[in-house]
Amino acid sequence: MTATVTLRDILDAAARDVFPPADGGTTVVRQHSHRDAGVIAFTAHSVVFTDEDPRWVREALDAVDCDALAAPMNARFLTALMDRTGRPGDTIDVLTVGSPLPGRPPLELTEIHDPDHPRVVSSRRRRDDVRVWTTEDGVLVLGRGVAGRLEAAVEVAEDVRHRGLGRALAAAARQLSGGEPVWAQISPGNARSLRAFQAAGYRPVGSEALLITH
Repeated sequence: MTATVTLRDILDAAARDVFPPADGGTTVVRQHSHRDAGVIAFTAHSVVFTDEDPRWVREALDAVDCDALAAPMNARFLTALMDRTGRPGDTIDVLTVGSPLPGRPPLELTEIHDPDHPRVVSSRRRRDDVRVWTTEDGVLVLGRGVAGRLEAAVEVAEDVRHRGLGRALAAAARQLSGGEPVWAQISPGNARSLRAFQAAGYRPVGSEALLITH
């Protein structure tokens, strides 16, 4: 990959199922914004997005005592990156994407315009241009996250789980996307959410470790 490639270029291509070469390499690119840094691992190729010196990134990867293919997602490298940048990290998520869908959602959704709503406040820590819809026993969030991609998150009340509402909300995000792909990051341990998004047509494209500054 060329040195001028951007994180947005890589994500736009991945949304079309066009991925970096499966050559065991690592591409280092600049952050799209100050807020988001981290690592995305595709099949046999990783992308580190950070404003740190690429030479430091290469040296830190070389210092990890494991297979080079696994080094970018190794805990030692991620810890070194967090220490270097002073940024916290959460889980390593499964990164999924869904193509836009035509039509309107069959769910009865009500958009919230209250900037102090708890779901709006929490989402704005990670996203811009946040929009939130509610339905009976569920919440759908859309906002601009990493590299400006459109990201979705859903919440379902515990007492109505296993009835397909999570899947319906995830599918609704694809219909409300305005014709662009919708991304979702899901913890591998959150099997309910992962199954719901896959059932709604989202495809796994890689894994992502995100470091955020507020």
